[in-house]
Amino acid sequence: MGKRWLLRLRVPAAVWLITAVCTVTAFADGALIPVGETVGIQIRTEGVLVAGVSEVETDQGAVSPARDAGVRSGDMITAVDGQTVSEAADVLEAVEHREGGAVQVTLRRNGEERSVAVTPARENGGGLRLGLWLRDGVAGIGTVTYIDPDTGSFGALGHGVNDLDTGVLLPVADGDVYQARIVDVKRGAAGAPGELAGAFDGGAVIGRVDANTPCGVFGVITGDLGPLRGAVPVGEPSEVHKGEATILACVDGQDIREYTVEISRTGMASGGGRDLMVRVTDPELLARTGGIVQGMSGSPILQDGKLVGAVTHVLVNDPTRGYGIFIRTMLDAAA
Repeated sequence: MGKRWLLRLRVPAAVWLITAVCTVTAFADGALIPVGETVGIQIRTEGVLVAGVSEVETDQGAVSPARDAGVRSGDMITAVDGQTVSEAADVLEAVEHREGGAVQVTLRRNGEERSVAVTPARENGGGLRLGLWLRDGVAGIGTVTYIDPDTGSFGALGHGVNDLDTGVLLPVADGDVYQARIVDVKRGAAGAPGELAGAFDGGAVIGRVDANTPCGVFGVITGDLGPLRGAVPVGEPSEVHKGEATILACVDGQDIREYTVEISRTGMASGGGRDLMVRVTDPELLARTGGIVQGMSGSPILQDGKLVGAVTHVLVNDPTRGYGIFIRTMLDAAA
């Protein structure tokens, strides 16, 4: 990939496996195609995320205009002086063209909108600054869990894409899906989660991202994802049981393979991608990756001929084990 996704779950025992929202169709009874293909995903945010609040070095010393005005990390800037902004460059341009006085910055925080007045400070030998680190998107790799054979709608990752610095779930303005290939594997070990290193061509768009939810990324595949399996029934949570299962994963190039796992726990606290627990038992996958690694997030879980879930994250102290989400939980989120 062009960049690697290393979005970490903010608890010490586990790590996420990645390296204006449109409606997405949910499938109550139909069959879905289990995928397991690694793709590049680029998300552009709805607004501009405040990744950090900093100081500005001026002739009179260090000041922090944004902090003094009450701006916080994790805020989404949606407008400056009443003009909608969608990129960090929009914010910078609005400030640089000021001739003095405060700018009105419209923020969204915890779902509520507010406006604050921020007076830019002139940086030593430079222009006017608010004292903000801004982010307007993220890119990385992840695994497609399923595709609806009739509509091309897909679900991926099994968890949301959160900003690494603030932990905020990134609101989607739009996004793209790209063909990707795995170029290297960092093998996992106790205390050191492994990861897949992937590459994707920014010109090879094969789909769009419509929604980023706590239970997965959703959208529509519009191009060629490569050879796919046939559709299988959706397994309900009540049908998932302890015992043998398989996952589909791509850990080498674009080669999707089926690997054996054991479902060791089910019926866990729903939400957060912890509906069930899996343990990798496949000798080939253990030799290649050490178990579950970052980048496998979204790998579909199959049991008794049905698609029952997706891998979500790995246990830091035991890379052979990780959590998963029920496929029904993903489909409910897609609705």
